[in-house]
Amino acid sequence: MKIAIITSVPHKIHQDQLWSYGPYVKEMNLWGKHVSGIILVAPETGEMVSEIDVAYQHADITHKVIPSISLTSFSELLRTLVRLPGILSAIFGAMRRADHIHLRCPGNIGMLGAMVQIFFPGKPKTAKYAGNWDPSARQPRSYRFQKWLLGNTFWTKNMQVLVYGDWPGQSKNIKPFFTATYPESKTAETVDRCFESPYRFLFVGTLSPGKQPTYVVQLIDALRKRGKQVRLDMYGEGVERDAVEKIIAEKNLGDVITLHGNQSAGVVEEAYKQSHMMLLPSKSEGWPKVVAEAMFWGCLPVVTRVSCVPWMLGEGERGVLLSEEKESDVKLLNELLNDPEAMQRMSETGMQWSREYTIDAFEREIRKLLV
Repeated sequence: MKIAIITSVPHKIHQDQLWSYGPYVKEMNLWGKHVSGIILVAPETGEMVSEIDVAYQHADITHKVIPSISLTSFSELLRTLVRLPGILSAIFGAMRRADHIHLRCPGNIGMLGAMVQIFFPGKPKTAKYAGNWDPSARQPRSYRFQKWLLGNTFWTKNMQVLVYGDWPGQSKNIKPFFTATYPESKTAETVDRCFESPYRFLFVGTLSPGKQPTYVVQLIDALRKRGKQVRLDMYGEGVERDAVEKIIAEKNLGDVITLHGNQSAGVVEEAYKQSHMMLLPSKSEGWPKVVAEAMFWGCLPVVTRVSCVPWMLGEGERGVLLSEEKESDVKLLNELLNDPEAMQRMSETGMQWSREYTIDAFEREIRKLLV
């Protein structure tokens, strides 16, 4: 069986191998284990491979390189219109040659793939919608269009749409799904948790406005001013790094907060094991893997009410749900730090929940989709 993968994720060539963003490639390698060949339609970048990149592991990959496209300005729109015929031709050709069609959404290329798949009603298809499927969420028009088209069983036939969360009023082709990081073998590993001062906080993610890393720094500063012994380790890079460093300097937090940049999965795993809480006040998420990863090691997630996150946290039984109102959030965290038993209870229930969602379970579900 040959599978066509249509994605906006940029790819890199290094040592005659195809590389891209680690969590995405690790998942695609699981799909690849159950197919004879991969036809990949995706952009290519000349950037160097970084710590967060991973190589594909398949002997038969055909990469149809297409340009990245954007609709954020008039000039970009004109450039996209010029490139559109070639991109559509590449997508159509890949779908025609494939036995199974797999779309990665949301994204501009995924949106084009969702439109082209209409011409292949008889072929089995899957679409992984890695964003927020919440019907009430305020989202860009292109995202809303993709959600409408994927869920419309008149235009989209023979497709299972994998979404995060179980939402009411969905069409029959919408399938609640999950993702995973760790194998079942790691569930045998235990972490001895001791919730006592000094408390170690963690941030794992892109230093971008959507992840609100500056808000994380403000919360840590406020807790310190309330007399709490805290420290924060931040893993990730992004456009907000300068803003984060500025706040650290202004508030003399250099001995409290450490910026580690992008690090390997092994380094981040050790950080989960050593930390008490992970702060992630995201404005938008799909299934935030770092939340499930933190819970796997008993590190309490402190996150916002977005997408399926409240369900992941059992509405506060397995972690802390932020309001994004600073004084209220600081008060909530301060009270929790005064209650080690509650933190221990949350940690244990979160660990039990997260360890149900292993790579092995994930791969078994993928295999069912390809039958």
